Amino acid sequence: MPRLLIIYYSYTGGSEQMARAAADAAGSEEGTETVLMTAEDCQSDDLLSADGYIFVTPENLAAIAGVMKAFFDRCYYPVLGKIEGRPYAAMICAGSDGENAMKQLERIATGWRLKKVVDTTIICTHVQTEEEILAPKIIADKEREHCAEIGATLATGLALGIF
Repeated sequence: MPRLLIIYYSYTGGSEQMARAAADAAGSEEGTETVLMTAEDCQSDDLLSADGYIFVTPENLAAIAGVMKAFFDRCYYPVLGKIEGRPYAAMICAGSDGENAMKQLERIATGWRLKKVVDTTIICTHVQTEEEILAPKIIADKEREHCAEIGATLATGLALGIF
């Protein structure tokens, strides 16, 4: 059975809500095993044992979060050349923009030669002050539904052998 690995990091809860929405929807699709894992816990063996990926991260200071970057740093070379062609999607929880984080994450995925099967989603929380940035986030239902669609799409595509 194909395995979809959803890897996320979340500090204020926004990215976790996005990842869980994707995982819940993916988990309800038959024919695919869905694994939700934090970036801190994910290792290269986890990537090697999966058939597709969803990466979910907040944008911090115009880049992917440091913990997510550490995951990529830790796993990049051990899987390089071993996961080429596998499908992926990415989701960014941003305060105002998210474009640089998206470019950074997509550049890493390109280095791995992964196949982007869904356009990267940027959910903007529109927070600007220190207090707003550090406060727990609530992702709107409509945006969580979009994340769920991404999870279902990847799971169904894997199950049907489309990706």
